[in-house]
Amino acid sequence: MKRIFSNLTFWVLTAIVLGIWLGHVYPQTALIPVLDKPLKLNLYLADIEIKTTFAEFLSSLFISLVKLFINPIIFLTITLGIASMSDLKKAGKVGAKALLYFEIVTTFALLIGVGAAWVIRPGDGVATSSVAGGDISKYTKGAEDFSWLHFLKDNVTLQVVLIAIVSGILLSRYHKRQQLIDWLQPISKKLFKALHYVMLLAPIGAFGGMAYTISKYGLATLLPLGKLMLTVYITMALFIFVVLGLILWYYKIRLWSLLKYIREELLIVLGTSSSEAALPSLMEKLERMGCSKPVVGLVVPAGYSFNLDGTTIYLSMSVLFLAQVFHVHLDLSQILSIIGILLITSKGAAGVTGSGFIVLASTLTAVKVIPVEGLALLLAVDRFMSEARAITNFIGNSVATVFLANNENEFDRGKMETAFGASNN
Repeated sequence: MKRIFSNLTFWVLTAIVLGIWLGHVYPQTALIPVLDKPLKLNLYLADIEIKTTFAEFLSSLFISLVKLFINPIIFLTITLGIASMSDLKKAGKVGAKALLYFEIVTTFALLIGVGAAWVIRPGDGVATSSVAGGDISKYTKGAEDFSWLHFLKDNVTLQVVLIAIVSGILLSRYHKRQQLIDWLQPISKKLFKALHYVMLLAPIGAFGGMAYTISKYGLATLLPLGKLMLTVYITMALFIFVVLGLILWYYKIRLWSLLKYIREELLIVLGTSSSEAALPSLMEKLERMGCSKPVVGLVVPAGYSFNLDGTTIYLSMSVLFLAQVFHVHLDLSQILSIIGILLITSKGAAGVTGSGFIVLASTLTAVKVIPVEGLALLLAVDRFMSEARAITNFIGNSVATVFLANNENEFDRGKMETAFGASNN
């Protein structure tokens, strides 16, 4: 019993249940204003926004605290990893392999999303008047403004990755590099130690995130679009356990063992609807289970921007869902065009709040046969599906890191067995 009460997983799961209960039974309490207006801080370490209502305040405060650690940890992990490498060509090789892997797997995810929506047809029978509409102007306004320059400018994490790569290369060529490495390594350890204390607040963040979602939108909102939600969840589950499971099986690693090992992080992502909340902790755990520091440092941050399996599945299914709702027949050439457009624009669906809707609006604008106004239908349930997107993205990046570490012979199976054994106790 004592072990249960000292287990973070237990408290996060309890917080999620309590959040659902509060949001459903006492929604007014969850939406009590705490601040007069959102508190915004534009720091280079993180773009922070503390929300106003009681439930949102708790969730956003926890996520903001974690965000303060993400970029410094990514910078130090990549810089120290590359600086410690004797062969810089290997770092470039790992980066190139990672990008190729991301493109192949996300393309597969996109095709699965299109195929599932085409077969199940979740949009059939949905009346556009059955779901309360919403203001989509802020999404359609930016739909035609997407560019890779804007993506790079808005995605601070990607900027940090690029700066860290350059810093690591320069440091590796510095004749007194070991002195700098010895100075930076204790800083990195202290950052992770401080992060451990912040993660103790994870149940509060999970409670606030779930309470806000249920109180704001209500369980009744799920009914009109229940078929879409069920289809999305089933499709993502199949992608995780079949596609990602087979990828790990290639190196004789059980996906279920990995999921048990990172279960605390998965529950935090579920409660907060944000993969950012558990990103630094995931990097530390992947190193502990045998993935080399340079591979973790390169693959996890890059995957956060380019390996969005869950987001890709959701975007592809949403486009076909809206086509079905508005009785728009898409021929093969139009479907192929949608796939081609999403292959490019989906890479910009990270790092910026609401960017997923901007990508959808961009795609619908380019296709020109599906009303962009249909986005209002998805606003009602987007928050409920964001958990599935975030968890799938998170698991996808975990699998990518383990796969690439094995592929580069940068994986210690002995550490993996020890880590998996400890997670079972």
